[in-house]
Amino acid sequence: MTHALRVACLLAAILVSGPAATQPADLPTPLLARLDALRADCAGFEGGALTLGEDAISRPDLNGDGTADWALDTHAMACSSAASLFCGTGGCSVSFMVGDVLTERLAKGWRLVQFGPFPTLLLQVHGTNCGGTNQNTCIEALVWDEAAQRFNTVAPPQQ
Repeated sequence: MTHALRVACLLAAILVSGPAATQPADLPTPLLARLDALRADCAGFEGGALTLGEDAISRPDLNGDGTADWALDTHAMACSSAASLFCGTGGCSVSFMVGDVLTERLAKGWRLVQFGPFPTLLLQVHGTNCGGTNQNTCIEALVWDEAAQRFNTVAPPQQ
């Protein structure tokens, strides 16, 4: 095999591996376990392959301490054998990790904003959370409580 052909094969392998190859090597164990479970769920449905989009894993500063935390968003993932495996009418599963604390939410989308001195996590959630139906707009706001080591919200506790 010529050098040029070897280089071409290597480049093709990198391109085929796509976004999944961008998984951070330092992904915390709970998120790695969550990602492994998602891969297994996908593979368990007709041998599907999981691919990670550009925003599947991100490093927002969720608590404002200047250190990057973690977000694992299934909205940016795809299973080759099941288009809606990770998302439904209530949204997609999102895992947020601050320190050793993992928080799971179901959301149609999320954004981290600065509200005064507080980093505030805004989640678009199912309308039933606001007393309506899925047609109703509903937003949950989460703020990290360092003393309690959890997110605070006025929303009812998740079941």
